[in-house]
Order: sequence, then structure tokens, then C-alpha cells
Amino acid sequence: MSEISESRFERGTRKLIEIDGRGGEAVVASLADIAPDFARYIVEFPFGDIYSRPGLDLRSREVATIAALTAMGNAQPQLKVHIQAGLNVGLSRDEIVETIMQMAVYAGFPAALNGLFAAKEVFAE
Repeated sequence: MSEISESRFERGTRKLIEIDGRGGEAVVASLADIAPDFARYIVEFPFGDIYSRPGLDLRSREVATIAALTAMGNAQPQLKVHIQAGLNVGLSRDEIVETIMQMAVYAGFPAALNGLFAAKEVFAE
């Protein structure tokens, strides 16, 4: 790895732990035996490059992420990780629920329902 990659990786690791805590570390660790390069990409690009940018605070970034994952409707494990991340960066349960409910308008009721059930599971943990 070059010094630039190591810098991105180090910055990404710090941001991943700050945002996702154990959930993010578990995702990266789960890829170690099948796709370690992909695990590194997850740390470097989303967290080292995007989440580390100054344009939005982490709360805003997690609102956007929760909304996008809810709207996609096919990323329940990642949605759960980011619902927990939202709580980690200071979103309230009500803010998370409202973000997911908002997606009923743009992604449909099934996507919002699935998102709400994911939130319910995370909140119960």
C-alpha cells in the first residue's frame, strides 16, 4: 500500500469507528476471509474519503444514508448498521423514524415499512 492509501485507510478507520463502532468493525472483519481488498475499499472510500469531507456533519450524513438505504429496499443489514450509526452520532429515535417514514412518499410504503421494522429491531437491541 502506498502512503496515500495508508493515509486514507487510517482516516477511514478512525471515521468508521467514530460512526459505526462495533457494527462497522464487524462488517470489515466479516470480509477478511473472502474479500479483504473489498473490506479495505469500504474503509478507504466511504469513510476515508466521503464521510471525512467537511461539507456535512455526521448527523446529516447518517440521515441521508438511512434515507437512501430505506429507499433502496434491499439493504436491510446495512440499514440496521446505519440506524445504529445514527444513534451513535446523536440522532434520536424519533428523527430516525421520521426519516424512514418520509421515504414512503418517494420509495413507497413497503420500503418504509421494511425500514421501520429494521429500526424496531435495532432499537430493541
